[in-house]
Amino acid sequence: MPNPKRRFSHAKQGKRRSQRKLTALDTSLCPKCEEVKLPHRVCLNCGYYGNREIVVVEEG
Repeated sequence: MPNPKRRFSHAKQGKRRSQRKLTALDTSLCPKCEEVKLPHRVCLNCGYYGNREIVVVEEG
C-alpha cells in the first residue's frame, strides 16, 4: 500500500477539514397548533401528523 512521501502541512490539513461542520436541523410548523416540529414526524405538542391524531397527549 503506498504511503505519502512527505508529511501534510497544518494548512493543508485545515483546508481538508474546513467542510466538517454541524448544520442546523430543518424544521417545519405543525398545521394544527403552529408549533415548530421536525418534518415527517408526529408533533410532540399536540400529537397530530398532518390532519390525523396519532398520539393522545395528556395535559398537565
